[in-house]
Amino acid sequence: MGAEILTHLLEAPFFLVTTLITCFLYFALRSNYVYLIDFACYLPADNLRVTISNFIEHLHLGGDFNTDCSEFQERVAERSGIGDEACMPIALHELPPGPSFKASLEEVEQVLFPIVEDLLSKHNISPKSIDILISNCSLFCPAPSITAMITNKFGFRSNIKSFSLSGMGCSAGLLSISLAKDLLKVHKNSLALVLSMEAISSNGYLGKTKSMLVTNTLFRMGGAAVLLSNKKHDEQRAKYKLLHLVRTHMGSDDRSYTSVIQQDDEDGFVGVSLSRSLLHVAGNALRTNISELGPLVLPYLEQLRYGWGVVHRKLWVAAGKRETHVPNFKKAFEHFCIHAGGRAVIDAVESNLKLQKEDGEASRMMLYRFGNTSSSSVWYELCYLEAKGAVKKGDRIWQIAFGSGFKCNSAVWKSISVPNPEERNAWSDRIHLYPVQTPIAP
Repeated sequence: MGAEILTHLLEAPFFLVTTLITCFLYFALRSNYVYLIDFACYLPADNLRVTISNFIEHLHLGGDFNTDCSEFQERVAERSGIGDEACMPIALHELPPGPSFKASLEEVEQVLFPIVEDLLSKHNISPKSIDILISNCSLFCPAPSITAMITNKFGFRSNIKSFSLSGMGCSAGLLSISLAKDLLKVHKNSLALVLSMEAISSNGYLGKTKSMLVTNTLFRMGGAAVLLSNKKHDEQRAKYKLLHLVRTHMGSDDRSYTSVIQQDDEDGFVGVSLSRSLLHVAGNALRTNISELGPLVLPYLEQLRYGWGVVHRKLWVAAGKRETHVPNFKKAFEHFCIHAGGRAVIDAVESNLKLQKEDGEASRMMLYRFGNTSSSSVWYELCYLEAKGAVKKGDRIWQIAFGSGFKCNSAVWKSISVPNPEERNAWSDRIHLYPVQTPIAP
């Protein structure tokens, strides 16, 4: 009896130590962070370029628009901030243009297949290793879905968790990152692949309503693939760590809801209408977004200044005529990636945040070279910063995206590796030519 008690006493510390070691290893290897291992942006072939003069020529020769509509789009295109290297899918190079469901399918394959292949092969990742697959494409929603197309092409596992998002506008890229983040919180030791693009082959507007003609001049082809992980050991090879993601949805306000909306005109032509109040709506959405983001990222002194400005403005009528103090976000971030929705969007964000022109360089150059690629634009901008060698280890990057609904989404990343500016990406072939002086709108 005494021997048994002695044996139990000797075994108890061993069991306790084993349990403690097991718990320690579990929590040590378990990561609560989302790591961005790498991302890839689609680089269209040179033969897909549409110069502004070529775009204007097609307007007049295509036969789809009367003189007034053609001249209106010509004026908008010339002021858009888009240069002569932005590209369109092959169907829109034809005269007359050949938009079709098949053309949109081919555009999805042309954009997404090569960047997924490049991203996986670069890091020697088997498609079978991907646990979560998310795609977003606002206006093109085929059946089978885009994620099903990718699964079929690359042979992903039968139990992969796949989601295809549509109708969520240009902010859907960061919204997809948010969905991936939430899924990675639940599914430990997982890899997530996020795909962002807009198919424009069959989504041009052929009517005569000017608020719906604007989108014809802004959107160009492009896409991005982003590889995320919550595995602790992937921290060693990851480029960035996700610090914050804040989503703002202003859809309960009618003016915001209708500021960007797909609808048919009086002649039955379907298109996306941009209201005159769009910049005002975007400004309100941004202010709401940063009111939540600010306390997470700003130094306490900046928060106090901003808070005092709001209180002072509300309590004293005379102060109501003064501008509320705008926090200095350059104390929180080294780089800004503003959605390249157009020249006016970038100007408005710079003005609202009191930023300098150089802070919006990546956004302006992205718009100039690639045009508005919708949800993937903020990834082309980060790609630009990497190619320029601007991102250093420890730098914080703020991605800001706007979209229909109306939505404003923010993602904050921290660089956790030493970036290599010589690494090939979508900007490598011409980065030495940038930045360029973009024409000033007349």
